[in-house]
Amino acid sequence: MKPILCFLTISIGAFAQAVPPSSFDAPKLDASVVTYKGKPATRLVDKAATGPLGQDGNGGLALLKQAPFHNGTIEVQVAGQPASGSPEAARGFVGIAFRAQGTSKYELIYLRPTNGRADDMLRRNHSVQYEAEPDWPWSRLRDQTPGVYESYADLEPGAWTSYKIVVKGLRAELYVNGAKQPCLIVKDLKLGDVSGPIALWVGPGSEAWFADLKVTREP
Repeated sequence: MKPILCFLTISIGAFAQAVPPSSFDAPKLDASVVTYKGKPATRLVDKAATGPLGQDGNGGLALLKQAPFHNGTIEVQVAGQPASGSPEAARGFVGIAFRAQGTSKYELIYLRPTNGRADDMLRRNHSVQYEAEPDWPWSRLRDQTPGVYESYADLEPGAWTSYKIVVKGLRAELYVNGAKQPCLIVKDLKLGDVSGPIALWVGPGSEAWFADLKVTREP
């Protein structure tokens, strides 16, 4: 008797190089396709970048017009740095939001590139951050559970960085620059085991670039 082979069908959404602005909604951001450090990329800039830090909330989303994401892997090349004229506290915030329940409710893992090689160990340990808007911002998580939802990664402002999130149920792991081990593990995603769109994210006072986005969906 021949064995029965079972195959899991995985749907993949991929953008070769830049994600065109027609593929997302980004009302709080200036969006364009540019060539950045030799690579076609989507450039996003917080419209309030030259104003007081936080003036535009938590920056903004470029919400992708794709099927909802539940479990799977999100891979992308990112670069972020403080925008010209931004406040001193700007960090070049850049990341990916997922399982969005609208433009103000979503899971998010992002980078603070200017912290990665700071001459201050406390700042270095704040290089990578998880939060869940609107009820679980980074400040609440840091106050209530210091060090649990953020960690260190070697980052440079404006440099291309390989970024991969693996999501399964209530767990998410972030891998940076091809590392075999995650630099951040979240075991209790605050929005629960839900589905929702993916978004490119840029924080206040920052400009960011995204390229080679690949989304692999699993059950």
